[in-house]
Amino acid sequence: MLPRAAVDVQAALEAVTPVVEDVAARGYAGARDATLRFDGVDVAEPRVTADELQAALAALDAHVRAALTESIRRARLVHEAQRRDTVDVQVVPGGTVTERWLPVRRVGLYVPGGLAVYPSSVVMNVVPAQVAGVESIAVFSPAQQDHGGRPHPTILAACALLGVTEVYAVGGAQAIALAAYGDVAAGIEPVDVITGPGNVYVAAAKRMVRGVVGIDAEAGPTEIAVLADATADPVHVAADLISQAEHDTLAASVLVTDSAELADAVDAEVERQVALTKHTERVRTALSGDQSATVLVRDLEQGLAVVDAYAAEHLEVITADARGWAERVRNAGCIFVGPHAPVSLGDYCAGSNHVLPTGCTARHASGLSVQSFLKGVHLVEYSAAALAEVAPHVLALAEAEDLPAHGAAVSVRLR
Repeated sequence: MLPRAAVDVQAALEAVTPVVEDVAARGYAGARDATLRFDGVDVAEPRVTADELQAALAALDAHVRAALTESIRRARLVHEAQRRDTVDVQVVPGGTVTERWLPVRRVGLYVPGGLAVYPSSVVMNVVPAQVAGVESIAVFSPAQQDHGGRPHPTILAACALLGVTEVYAVGGAQAIALAAYGDVAAGIEPVDVITGPGNVYVAAAKRMVRGVVGIDAEAGPTEIAVLADATADPVHVAADLISQAEHDTLAASVLVTDSAELADAVDAEVERQVALTKHTERVRTALSGDQSATVLVRDLEQGLAVVDAYAAEHLEVITADARGWAERVRNAGCIFVGPHAPVSLGDYCAGSNHVLPTGCTARHASGLSVQSFLKGVHLVEYSAAALAEVAPHVLALAEAEDLPAHGAAVSVRLR
């Protein structure tokens, strides 16, 4: 019964399958044709030059540069704390298992275009990859007609600020395919992992190449749920619902409350604030769509059950004892606790990552982190004595599974 944006990735697959297959077969030539068809711009050379990156950084507004610098600093603080240490476990005397966490070698990071410009997504993708120790990072972002077939200059400036030197003016499904399959003749090496949000066609392309490469998730429309009681300020709640709705007409804004008085006050405040915001029509469409609603519950216990079932990308908890209720939430991409932690803080400067699971996938998935770029590898070391001690158990299990050669691989070492 809960509202949710209707997005059919399976249907989008029909549209992107020929694009992905063409890029897999023809490399950048296929991506170039798709960019001309979908974005209306012919990009002969997709790689942005070092001079273009530096020129974009030099032209960046000083206030925006300072804000991005601070966003990067805070994101590094949080993500550096996520590093995983090598763990040595002595199973028995002479027998150890070591778990090492190794970065993937090369990643493709997708930064969307569309209705807004997202330099913050450059930060959120690049910082955890750099902290993880990824040695080769390529950023893909749509070519823009208004910017000479290059990504938006603010995107390029953010890349330069982070020291990323490999940036391609390719977006959409063709960018995902190009990252996955590469074009060695054109100097574009395939990646091991692709991360970053995008539209339904990007999500469909990710589904197609999953297995060829690793992916973070199939991102859907953005969403916010607010769990609030009578102590919440309706001005704050309305502002937060509107802030998410301005992303996209499919964006979801859901208020869950046990206070009918708060619900009515938020409705009135939404009407007042929507009239004052810049993207009024976009916001109205999102808030009036089937994906947005106010859910009235009998108490916060029921409200907790509702937000756990909804599994929002962003969840705000604005209640008395907000931390206590927030700690009981199981399913959410990121939880914003109390009246002074709006979602937009997390979008830019909280230090957390804003690439988060959508569409109820927070039931089983996590936001982007250093772990997204690491893989665990076990080193198993046993002495002759330790192998001899455990051999009877190995032989018994090999016999039970009717795999005698497994047992022989042990017993031959015991002679």
